[in-house]
Amino acid sequence: MEKLHIIKIGGNILDNSTQLHRFLSDFSSLEGAKILVHGGGKIASFLGQRLGITPRMVEGRRITDAETLELVTMVYGGLINKQVVAKLQALECNAIGMTGADANAIRAQMRPVREVDYGFAGDVAGPKNINATALQGMLSLGLTPVFAPLTHDGQGSMLNTNADTIASVLATALAPQYHVTLIYCFEKKGVLQDATDNDSVIPEINKAKYATLREAGIVSEGMIPKLDNAFSALDQGVRAVQIGDAVAIGQMAAGRKAGTLITL
Repeated sequence: MEKLHIIKIGGNILDNSTQLHRFLSDFSSLEGAKILVHGGGKIASFLGQRLGITPRMVEGRRITDAETLELVTMVYGGLINKQVVAKLQALECNAIGMTGADANAIRAQMRPVREVDYGFAGDVAGPKNINATALQGMLSLGLTPVFAPLTHDGQGSMLNTNADTIASVLATALAPQYHVTLIYCFEKKGVLQDATDNDSVIPEINKAKYATLREAGIVSEGMIPKLDNAFSALDQGVRAVQIGDAVAIGQMAAGRKAGTLITL
């Protein structure tokens, strides 16, 4: 079975030109099929504040009203996505920019209102909402899809969808056809026992340990959706999930010890 690396990049990497160039250079050097998923929440928040749009977050997830949806569509699907694609092309990686609406790649539904109204936030109800055939076709042509964290509802509306979720559902949908490794890259060395100590990496986290870490507040905010999606991917056939520093992407992709390994 062919190997496929699905890698999510976010955090401070995207808005640090030096770190981004290093990561994209390392990413472009990875052999075989690969998909990149990017976030961009910090950039969207910064540009939104310049436009008078104050970001509202709950447990690492953005509240997306109509005004914010316009903002993230422009920033994620336009500015960030095309800059990343252009940089990869300069590195001779034949990237193609994608949102969930392109090629009907990822269809979602608006998140139901429960304790929190997330607005135009999209949830993906399983692999059946991923156009795996189209993605396989792109990969077979040697293309590298680069996904912005945007989906669509099939009725003409875009939806803001967590980038960690995008990476997880893509990995799950393609797991029957590929040996999938899912890697979450950011500016830390892994999941940390002490958020102020970048060397306090927790080498392995299973479901029981995750529950303990979350209850103790060691895992919080943006790390919660990352780990939720990591376990969801493993539950549905993804072979391996790692979380770590973008500078260690080569080590993690090769299966060597780096970052935090997520296990069931």
